[in-house]
Amino acid sequence: MIPLDDTVLQALLIAVVALPLLGAAAALLPAPPGLRGRSPEQAVLRHGVTVTGAVLALAVLLALGFDHDRPGTMQAETNVDWIPALGVRLHLGTDGVSLPLLVLTALLSFLCALYSYAKPPPGPGPKGLVALLLLLECGTLATFAVLDLVLFFLAFETVLVPMYFLIARWGGAGRGPAAWKFVLYTLLGSVVLLLGLLVLGLNAGTFDMVRLAQAHGSGLGHTTQVIAALAIGIGLAVKAPMWPLHSWLPDAHTAAPTVGSVLLAGVLLKMGTYGFVRILLPGVPDGAHTFAPYLAAFAVAGILYGSLACLALARRGAKGDLKRLIAYSSVGHMGFVLLGIATLTRTGVNGALYANLAHGLITGLLFFLVGAVKDRTGTGDLDALAGTTGGALYGRAPRLGGLLAFGAVASLGLPGLAGFWGELLALLGAYHPAPGLSRPAFLVFLALGALGTLLTAAYLLQVVRRVCMGDPAEVRPAALATVPDVRAHEFAAWTPLVVLTLVAGLWPGALLGLMEPAVQNLLPGVAR
Repeated sequence: MIPLDDTVLQALLIAVVALPLLGAAAALLPAPPGLRGRSPEQAVLRHGVTVTGAVLALAVLLALGFDHDRPGTMQAETNVDWIPALGVRLHLGTDGVSLPLLVLTALLSFLCALYSYAKPPPGPGPKGLVALLLLLECGTLATFAVLDLVLFFLAFETVLVPMYFLIARWGGAGRGPAAWKFVLYTLLGSVVLLLGLLVLGLNAGTFDMVRLAQAHGSGLGHTTQVIAALAIGIGLAVKAPMWPLHSWLPDAHTAAPTVGSVLLAGVLLKMGTYGFVRILLPGVPDGAHTFAPYLAAFAVAGILYGSLACLALARRGAKGDLKRLIAYSSVGHMGFVLLGIATLTRTGVNGALYANLAHGLITGLLFFLVGAVKDRTGTGDLDALAGTTGGALYGRAPRLGGLLAFGAVASLGLPGLAGFWGELLALLGAYHPAPGLSRPAFLVFLALGALGTLLTAAYLLQVVRRVCMGDPAEVRPAALATVPDVRAHEFAAWTPLVVLTLVAGLWPGALLGLMEPAVQNLLPGVAR
């Protein structure tokens, strides 16, 4: 690690959040004559890679300078008045909960910019694409860095506009209705979220998330906590997404360009679950306790629903779309995150945070891979890809087929890969839920969640069998006859995700040691 002065850490965090916003504005300006390269389009795409690369470098430097002996303490803090009349402050900081999400966001944004540089999605010119990607990165990073409820809401909403236009302008078939469905669902959820945040902040006398966590609900009546928890929980659950508020997700993923799907699954879904851990659990603990069994029930319903939907899409003759299948798998995987949160235990919440990060790495990789298959073949239809014997990616494009199989077994939670630990800890948290919660009920949730892991393995192995295996000599449409293997830009964009999936699976203690002290501060008095 690199010991850095706290002033330097403050500057690094501010730069990480602000640089993408400045880069988005600069992307809309004409490129200076000496930086135009072969064309203005290439210049703006290179600008996107440069800015996101700089943000990633700063985020990594922030992580190296972070005091890993005090991960439960808020570090790199900036805390100045912004709207004194309302008590709103420009308060930024990071701890063991938010730091990994900041680095994950910076990494996926850079990989998406790198991928787009080599293969921009079809649609309008790249100026708008790069500006929107950078604005999306800014909003997501700010969501994980700010420590004021009003700023959190503003950052939370910032991502809606760029993601709407990414889907509506650069998406595929059905992009218009999918974009509208995305924005309407999330805006309605945001209205409820804002009401809950105002109830919490005004009744507590502060919008500061650190002070709210330290107070741990003291001074707030039970009814106030229940109302705030209900409103905040619904608003965050839409973005999580929790069943049955998930229906915007499959359409958005199916229509979005590849980089839009990667960022939507990899970082945007994490904003909702992060809000549960950062705001709802420590801020309104009585309200969280009241709704924990219901949250757990919806979580396991999502696990089973997502798995069964994927099984239906994976079967022969269903005309299932690969991107849609991976989108439904996210509903199931995020169900494990919500189940871990609902246990109100340190074990469960640590599992939820770990599963969050693992899902970002693995599902980001899967959307890259599925997008590559669709680009090469012109279809994401499983029946069209599989033919009568199977798509035979192992024979046609062995590296691409091998990576798809790797992503699938990582997603099903194979021990030794990142997806295993989060789901295991979430289920262990359900085995011993927090005092006051019904253990028999949570044992039922545990059993249903375990059934969900079996169903997840079933549909992912079915996808691997139908897409990767088969007879390469089978007669099929010309578009499917020859599939190019992994290209250089794809290798560069996907390798970090593969490596980190392996490292996080083989060395879970590194992340858990970072998160556990911070979780302990957010859940004081919880024994395990």
